[in-house]
Amino acid sequence: MRVAFVGKGGSGKTTLSALFARHIAGQGGPVVAIDADINQHLGMVLGVEETGLPRPMGSHLAEIKEYLRGDNPRITSAAAMVKTTPPGRGSRLLGLVPGDDPIHSRFAATAPEGVRLMVTGPFAEDDLGVACYHSKVGAVELYLNHLVDGHGEYVVVDMTAGADSFASGLFTRFDMTFLVAEPTRQGVGVYRQYRDYAADYGVPIAVVGNKVHGPGDVDFLREHVGDDLLVCLEHSPAVRALEQGRPFTLGDLEPANAEALAVLGKHLDSQEKDWERFGRQAAEFHLRNAQAWANKATGEDLAAQIDPGFTFGPTRVSLQR
Repeated sequence: MRVAFVGKGGSGKTTLSALFARHIAGQGGPVVAIDADINQHLGMVLGVEETGLPRPMGSHLAEIKEYLRGDNPRITSAAAMVKTTPPGRGSRLLGLVPGDDPIHSRFAATAPEGVRLMVTGPFAEDDLGVACYHSKVGAVELYLNHLVDGHGEYVVVDMTAGADSFASGLFTRFDMTFLVAEPTRQGVGVYRQYRDYAADYGVPIAVVGNKVHGPGDVDFLREHVGDDLLVCLEHSPAVRALEQGRPFTLGDLEPANAEALAVLGKHLDSQEKDWERFGRQAAEFHLRNAQAWANKATGEDLAAQIDPGFTFGPTRVSLQR
């Protein structure tokens, strides 16, 4: 199951991504947490030292593409792959179990509580002034397009702030999107923007209220987001200690906040994976990107990369090494 944490910058989505990943890992399932935010703080909140961070996916796109394309005859070269390129017959597919393929083994590091961390990476000096961050986040979209996951297996993605993920089809790659909102006009404004953009794509969204100080804050969120409000986390001294670098375990969380994480987990587990929608939208956004810029950039008609005989879903595909 794939879940994205989105929201306004400063809403606490990175911290909640980390707390949720740690909570799920504590239940025993395999968990990959991906830092797809330009600020790249997820590893720190998961307790990974800077020297222990994994290789950044965004800096090794050519290597990732070369592996994923396998011997798919519709993809002429790794250079012809773009962020929306879908898998087809001959592509290499990824699984979280056992998760020992070259992508996970080369680009993941294990955090203290068993969460496997992957990162897009920060801007390099050569990127400054000449590249946008979508060039790095595209690695996450390729990864999710080629991932075959199921119930009891989890990918938690800390997304870029605001509605930036709508620059590609990445926002459709998830079984659930948790929008983290503070009880402020700015916080609910990002919710409205995300809700409206996603409305036509069947993207399930639930609002997670954060930094709530009392019933008045809950009432404010309920007034502005209605039934989309799933749960609220109260202002937490334990989380503040975590963010300040002091020792922290999930047992330090206030009972109400620990229960909120459990609510998020149950809600995610209640979602049904829709492989048909996933495949249909993968093709749709690939065609959009091909027509908008990718055909020109690669010098090929990338519509030919879509394999009409390939069907998404774990019961109809097999993982390749």
